[in-house]
Amino acid sequence: MRLVVLGGGESGVGTAILGLRKGYDVFVSDFGKIKDNYKEVLTSNGIAWEEEGHTEHLVLNADVVMKSPGIPEKAPMVKKLVEKGIKVISEIEFASPFTKAITIGITGSNGKTTTTMLAYHLLKSAGLNIGLGGNIGKSFALQVADDKFDSYVLELSSFQLDGIVDYKPHIAIITNISPDHLDRYDYNYQNYIDAKFRITMNQTEDDFLIYDADDEAISEWLTKNTTKAKLIPFSLTKTFNEGAFLKNNSMEVKINHEEFVMETEHIALEGKHNLKNAMAATSVAKLMQIRNATIRESLSNFQGVEHRLENVLKIQNVQYINDSKATNVNATFFALDSMNAPTVWIVGGVDKGNDYNELMSLVREKVKAIICLGVDNRKIIDVFGNVVDIMVEVNNMNDAVKMAQRLSEKGDMVLLSPACASFDLFESYEDRGNQFKHAVKNL
Repeated sequence: MRLVVLGGGESGVGTAILGLRKGYDVFVSDFGKIKDNYKEVLTSNGIAWEEEGHTEHLVLNADVVMKSPGIPEKAPMVKKLVEKGIKVISEIEFASPFTKAITIGITGSNGKTTTTMLAYHLLKSAGLNIGLGGNIGKSFALQVADDKFDSYVLELSSFQLDGIVDYKPHIAIITNISPDHLDRYDYNYQNYIDAKFRITMNQTEDDFLIYDADDEAISEWLTKNTTKAKLIPFSLTKTFNEGAFLKNNSMEVKINHEEFVMETEHIALEGKHNLKNAMAATSVAKLMQIRNATIRESLSNFQGVEHRLENVLKIQNVQYINDSKATNVNATFFALDSMNAPTVWIVGGVDKGNDYNELMSLVREKVKAIICLGVDNRKIIDVFGNVVDIMVEVNNMNDAVKMAQRLSEKGDMVLLSPACASFDLFESYEDRGNQFKHAVKNL
């Protein structure tokens, strides 16, 4: 059996190693450059690879192709494979048949990293032999090849779910759905919503779907479609016989005739959106039969996720906040909503079909100045030009932070929450966040 892996990054190299160990003839092909550390792994394992282009006859003779999530369906080589009827799948789909471990799959437009990290923290703190993978950390396929874990928490993007056929998580979570990556879904929001719900398509009556019952797109999908999984809702406004909800400043989670109650002030993560993330992760912990005392302790000591509403420094009584992970409008909505002082907002990057009007009321209420940090800022300027008094364009992070210092006064906040992808001026949202932190520390 010939396995061709498109993309020589974390998921690609992990899949190649797993394929090799399972007896496949493996070839890795990357249209761009492969990082040196990944080349070393491939070479030392005797896996053939190429970079900066695909050799057609070496790819089109595959029995199965694992496509890395960053490669769009519209890529010419992917189109040729599909035309030839060759199976093109994701890392998750390729790896899952080779493990008996149960998986907890987490998707959503926002909050999925925090929910994934928190669920992992809750289960690991309870002593479970658990792995972390998917869109985060080490490749799931590589971990399956080493076969060390009884269960996994996987962060799953819509791109990874596009490439599944038979994969099913025992517990699925959809944190929320808002327009994102529409450039990859023909600018059709419904296509994106349907991609997220692929997480539950193979689930059975023995599986669970945890979801945000306050989310319009999720509720609408569930009224028009069915899943066999047992539904576990969470909400800030409704209460349930089974599910997670708020009552008298406490978070309550009722599952399998058991109840968990914790006052929200003792939960380490702040903000309404994080309360939802805590509800989802706690629901997982209850389904996995973790003791209440362990859950309570883990919720009170969780540190949060880097680049997501991360307090960097207070300088001259101005708080600088790194929310570089906010790569869409909905994430930035949560960030602005949690600001409790006049805010200088650094925004911009690669626009994925954003509608900034959703932020209008928050910008009017909280933002005193906007710093545009992107190659093309027209859309942001058009929407907010008449709303804030000061609007500045810069083309690097140092200038953005220096300008923010100039525009802020005692008691203000400076928020990097771009609402966009980072690929115009930065390598990744991590690179963007790290540059922000570095610039702030050099003020």
